[in-house]
Amino acid sequence: MFNRERIMDIIEQKREKLIHVSDRIWEYAETRFEEFQSSELLCKTLEEEGFSIERGVGGLETAFIGSYGSGSPVIAILGEYDALSGLSQERGTALQQPIQLRGNGHGCGHNLLGTGSLAAAVAVRHYMEENNIKGTIRYYGCPAEEGGSGKTIMVLKGLFDDVDTAISWHPYSFNAVASVSNVANYQVYFKFKGKAAHASGSPHLGRSALDALELMNVGVNFLREHIIPEARIHYAITNTGGLAPNVVQAEAEALYLVRAPKIEQVEEIYQRVCKVAHGAAMMTETEVEITFDKGCSNLIPNQTLAAVMYNNFSKIGVPDFNEEEIAFARQIRAIMPESDKHSIFHMLSQLPVPKELLQQIKEQELSTVLMPYVNKTFHMTGSTDVGDVSWNVPTVQCATNCFAMGTQLHSWQAVAQGGTSIGHKGMLHAGKVMATTAVELLLRPEVIVEAKAELKERLDGATYVCPIPKEVNPSRNL
Repeated sequence: MFNRERIMDIIEQKREKLIHVSDRIWEYAETRFEEFQSSELLCKTLEEEGFSIERGVGGLETAFIGSYGSGSPVIAILGEYDALSGLSQERGTALQQPIQLRGNGHGCGHNLLGTGSLAAAVAVRHYMEENNIKGTIRYYGCPAEEGGSGKTIMVLKGLFDDVDTAISWHPYSFNAVASVSNVANYQVYFKFKGKAAHASGSPHLGRSALDALELMNVGVNFLREHIIPEARIHYAITNTGGLAPNVVQAEAEALYLVRAPKIEQVEEIYQRVCKVAHGAAMMTETEVEITFDKGCSNLIPNQTLAAVMYNNFSKIGVPDFNEEEIAFARQIRAIMPESDKHSIFHMLSQLPVPKELLQQIKEQELSTVLMPYVNKTFHMTGSTDVGDVSWNVPTVQCATNCFAMGTQLHSWQAVAQGGTSIGHKGMLHAGKVMATTAVELLLRPEVIVEAKAELKERLDGATYVCPIPKEVNPSRNL
């Protein structure tokens, strides 16, 4: 029906160009809504490959859409390119060696994610031209997946309204296409305002914002026992009010992240956290200002699309690693805590996977196994703004092996590997899986119709409500 080998060959012909893009984004390591160099590099590369570019979409400076073709079906390939703070790390070493103290690093592999999606879009574009295939392929440049929910804002602004199907992927330490759901979240700032005073001479005249913040954190710690076990509440203290202990702190701030399987559960827990904050303010005679930062919805899986993607993945095979790459992965695993190694197998063991297959994976430094596809939804405790896309458009994702088995995302070990040939191979492989899936959907529009029907059935009458209020723009909360 279509030439899978030709699609893969297009990506191989552009291998060095794509690796260059990935490595530059790895070096830029720009965090949420500040991915100016990364987004511009992707835009220029797409323009070189024949795409028309619309920059600054959705009111976000580092968001863009690259388009080729016209008419339907419209297939979106999602790209991310933001890094994480505090994870600066040299590439290709099994020793923790920051390039810049407290600098940024691609601990979630988004340099790979954005470039793998670029590879897919470029391959589809050239194959469409060569074979006179009708339809539209779009690369969605999505900023701030980490703590900004760029896609959620893009959905809110209507940028996916005419899209028929969305395709994405994520770097992991295994190969899979799974029917996955995950948790929704809210991210909110709590800023306390008090009154400064000399902490020894006149403490009675002061009202400590830091005391209020600490009392809030204690209250939320007690709250954790009384929420559903699937929920999570995290926080970071972003302002302690200064470095002088002899001053009663007049201000203090924390950024909270509340997660739960469904957005309505997040809302309920969030309201309870707000009550704790107000209580802490009352106890300390301070004021609290609550600023909603961002949110994202739970992911809606689509097994119709997953079956198509898995078929292409199984025919392409898995990434092939050489002895040097396996040796480096062995070094990474040698310094890995046993708990890290075991956590990945605990996650995979929740799938109905034969024990002998799990044991085979467990003994490998770099996985050479494609996890079997199962027609069962697998629940993960992480969050992604891909969820908001999936409520509106049938969406499918795959995972390819880009790291040593057991590597934890959001770690310096992931940064060290994401700029090496291990990450590059997984990245290009994901591009091939996504590209062949996209071409098949362009040629088989009846599958898209079926996928849309499945989405409607899964929603069961529920309508999408954007978790970010219209008046909120997380990019302004930097």
